[in-house]
Amino acid sequence: MNSSKALERSAASMQDCVRISSYQWLTLMSAFLGWAFDSMDLNLFTLVLVPSVSELTGLHDPTAIARIGASILAIKLLCWGMGGILFGVVADRIGRSRTMIITIAIYAGFTGLSGLAQDWYQLAILQGLAGFGIGGEWAAGAALLAETWPEKHRARVMQVMQMAFAFGFFLAASSNLLLGPISWRWVLASGALPAVVSLVIRRYVPEPERWVRVRAAEDDSVNALTTFKAIFAPDLRRVTIVGVLVASASMIGCWGGLALLPNWIQQLVRSSGASNGVQVVSYSFMLMMIGAVLGYASLIWLTELLGRRRCYFLFGVGALLSSIYLFSSVSDLGTLQWFMLVYGFFVIGGFGTFAIYLPELFPTRVRATGQGFCWNAARSITAIGPLLVGTLITAFGSFPAAALATTGAYVLGLAAIWFGPETAGQRLRD
Repeated sequence: MNSSKALERSAASMQDCVRISSYQWLTLMSAFLGWAFDSMDLNLFTLVLVPSVSELTGLHDPTAIARIGASILAIKLLCWGMGGILFGVVADRIGRSRTMIITIAIYAGFTGLSGLAQDWYQLAILQGLAGFGIGGEWAAGAALLAETWPEKHRARVMQVMQMAFAFGFFLAASSNLLLGPISWRWVLASGALPAVVSLVIRRYVPEPERWVRVRAAEDDSVNALTTFKAIFAPDLRRVTIVGVLVASASMIGCWGGLALLPNWIQQLVRSSGASNGVQVVSYSFMLMMIGAVLGYASLIWLTELLGRRRCYFLFGVGALLSSIYLFSSVSDLGTLQWFMLVYGFFVIGGFGTFAIYLPELFPTRVRATGQGFCWNAARSITAIGPLLVGTLITAFGSFPAAALATTGAYVLGLAAIWFGPETAGQRLRD
């Protein structure tokens, strides 16, 4: 009799595991696709910066193109940061899945419309509007995963989600390879395709039970402003500041190089006598993303072996050294392309370290708000960098020298990470 009851309990337990596992895999798939297409729409403009700005302005001087392109990128990054902070609060108020639907529809729609721009001002406005959605999606998707997967698997699935950034860039680079020779307008138009994902999420991905439970227990007096102010309360102020600093260091160091790489690669292509600039830029960035995937994959076990802070420090040192080597010692296409693997491993792969760290710093009631603020306040700060591109190029005399000047930001993160708590092995707070 007891044996029969034990079998029944075991069978019921297995059924529960299958049910929960199915939902968990669905949340992972939706978060992965949302972040992949987020990355795609983010990077499409970076890849077509030179031809789009050149056509819309009639300019051919690389420095002038870089200055206007950097201004558009700065507007996009600033809106990305503002949208991320706004939608982080929204995700804590109306839900993770609902927020993902809204943000995906925004970035897909306005990226696609960017292909219709008639001057660079219109392009800047449309890219800025797309940035609002791009910034908001990550916080909602990361919170969704953190709250639906068990503690022992959380770090791994967060790294898998972060890998989607690299896959999204492959999609962007593939679009550029296929459609770029026709027109940069078609490349940007392809950015409307991710809107389909929002329909899947709306139909199949309910809100996580953990968030529903916490939200239902909240006092009726709690509103959006109260939720936002909570991350600066005495018990969370320190981790919020640390989160902003470590994210800012990585983003400034990374985007300082990424904003200048396409122009520099085009310059190397011209000096080598080649004429396939679009292909070389795409292949170089694809190699960088292969390195990023390897970096994310290594963090699946390194974050558990070494802890969150040590991993951040290790990748921060690697990003600093690889950036210094790339922008001070590389002078030909062949060396640049093979080194893109190393550069991508540390500089892009390093984002996986705080992709898992930030959600673990905050309780469920303000998780999307807290991690969204840290990630996107850093993004807003980073927006200043592209605005200084012209000044940096003039001051330092070349694209690589200007990019090298931004790598010192990594030092800030290397110091700041030790002021935050170690969260490896700890349960999420509600």
